[in-house]
Parts: sequence; structure tokens; C-alpha cells
Amino acid sequence: EVSAHVTDCSQRVEELQLARRLAAGDSSLDIMSLDPPFIPELAEAGFLAPVPDDVAERTTQDTLEGALAGATWNDELVTVPFWANTQILWYRKSVAEEAGLDMSQPVTWEEVIDAAIEQDKYLGVQGIRAESMTVWVNALIESQGESVIVDPAASAEELETNLDSEAGRNAAEILGRIGSEGLGGPGIASMDENQSMLLFQRDSGSFMVNWPFVWAATNAAAEEGSLDSSLPEDIGWAPYPRVDEDSPAAAPLGGINLGVGAESEHPDLAFQAIECIVTPENQAEYFVTNGNPPSSASAFEDPRIEEDYPMADTIREALDGAAPRPQTPFYNEISEVIQESFTPVSGVDPDSTPAEADRYITDVLRGERLL
Repeated sequence: EVSAHVTDCSQRVEELQLARRLAAGDSSLDIMSLDPPFIPELAEAGFLAPVPDDVAERTTQDTLEGALAGATWNDELVTVPFWANTQILWYRKSVAEEAGLDMSQPVTWEEVIDAAIEQDKYLGVQGIRAESMTVWVNALIESQGESVIVDPAASAEELETNLDSEAGRNAAEILGRIGSEGLGGPGIASMDENQSMLLFQRDSGSFMVNWPFVWAATNAAAEEGSLDSSLPEDIGWAPYPRVDEDSPAAAPLGGINLGVGAESEHPDLAFQAIECIVTPENQAEYFVTNGNPPSSASAFEDPRIEEDYPMADTIREALDGAAPRPQTPFYNEISEVIQESFTPVSGVDPDSTPAEADRYITDVLRGERLL
């Protein structure tokens, strides 16, 4: 049995290697751990063994909606959700209090931006030209009830993107303002998830959108003495910021789903193993030992989770409303264009960037332009 782990576009080579092995009919690929954005590409090509109906029913009885959406293609479950991931809003309690923000209520990007400006602080965001930029842009658009792709099932010749829209321009306005006003710090162009966490941990930190790993990392640093031991006490958490105060945010979706190779010689055994791996008990264990949140709602009821991750309820609620990145067999092309078009954030212009990105994607998919 071989377990292959497909990560984001920064490791596209690994995904291509896996796709080539599947295309060649490699029968040794029994269980594969797959990042949600790449699932449509593999499913559309027929590289995934169908999930038996009884397995699908048993393994998704209490799966959170966001995680379930990321395991699905063309309204069919093609992989089994294992662990999920999402971003929430982390904040320094002292900064929020000074800004007069009631963090028990949803806050908007405009509010956190204004608070950072008012107090001369930095925002923890990921401005690097990488997969994290697609994550950010997609979340901003999905938080307005829109999607990057008009019809995910469309062919390359017919696929249209929705960046040049009110939702896309609003997203570009937020990115452009943060970039042009220097709110992401002087190193925003190279700011990934870890770097934005380090920025947030400094005295100049205020608010940050990031994955749950930051809690364990910050506590560990405080315990070993590389950070002030009182820092964790000043950190709070809240749902992902809204774009529109009247519309719930759709936080980013990450995680890992388990699939079986179409040419596997042991599909029955593989799905039996998957059923064991994804039980709520095992998902809870994986969270407390590895820091990866469950896709199962009931797994969050494990008392160890609340003890180690007091923000678990916020994470669970975010996962229930999280939105996958654009689900399409052409995800790689779309993501690379978004990364290129929306960086550096200081140069993002709502009047031109979304429209240029739409044209760029169309040209690439029609074979009229190279990435």
C-alpha cells in the first residue's frame, strides 16, 4: 500500500508525478491523501476508484459541510473526508479593546483595517505569490456569496471566471488597500503563513487570518522562552472577517481527503482501511496529536480538543461554512493566474486587476497565452 500526499500548488511537481503514475495505471496506489483543489482534476480523468455507496454513507454521516464540499465533484462524493482545515481571525485582545471592537460580534475587513491604521499596527496576511494568495482571493469572493468560476463543469473552451464582478472588485479593494497602505508590513511580498504568524507575535501585531497551527506554535515558543510567556493570554480568536457586515464569511477550506487509485488491486481493503482511519475517534486523536482539525462534527466533542484548542468551536463553525477553492480540472491554471495577477498586493487595482485576471485565464485556457 502506498500513501501519496498531494499538497498545494507550491508542490505541483508532486501532484504531476502522482497524476502520471495514475495515468500509467499504477496499481500500487491504494490509498492517497489528496488536497481538495486537485480532486476534480483526478476525478474527471477517471483516476479515482468510485466510493462505494455504503462507505460514503457511513463515513459522511456527520461531516461538516465545508469539508464535504471539498471531497465532492459533480455532486458526487469521490473521496472520503479525513481531516479538514480552515482559517479564523486571530487578534491581540489589547489591540481590539483599544480599538473599541466587540469581538463577540462578527467584524469586517474594513473594521480590522481601520483598527490597524488607527493604532499603527500590522495585519497578519499572506501576500506572497503562492497558493495562499488564491486562498485569500477565493475566500473574499465566496464571502460575498459569489464564486470564482461561473460553471465548474465547463470545458476549457467554455469555462468563464467571475473575477471581473462586484465581488471581485471588492476583494481587490481590500487587497489593494492593505498593500498600498503598508498594513502587511515591509515584507508582505514574501509573507507566508509562518511569516505572518511571526509578525503577529511582535508588538506591532494586531489581527491575523491564519490556520489553527499558530496556536500550538505560539504556545510552544512562549513556553521555551523565545516569546513573552504572557503573549498567549493576549491572543483571542473570532470567525473569519466579513466583506459585507450583513453576509456571513466563507472561510478558506483546506485539509486532506482519502481516495483510492482506480487501478488499485485492493480497493475493498483500501476502503476498509479508510473507514477505520476516518472514524471520529481517530480524527480527534489526529487533532490533539498533530494539530489537524477533524472533518467530523462529533469528533469535536472529544474533551481533549477543547483543552488543547479552546477555539475549537470557532474552528468547527468555520469549517461548516467554509468554501473550497475553485473546483475545476483546470484549477492549477486558474490558481497560477490569480497568484500572478494579485501580487504584489500594493499594485492591485480594483478597476483593472480583476478584469485583467479574467482575460488572462480565458487566454490560457483557450491556448492563446502561456502562463
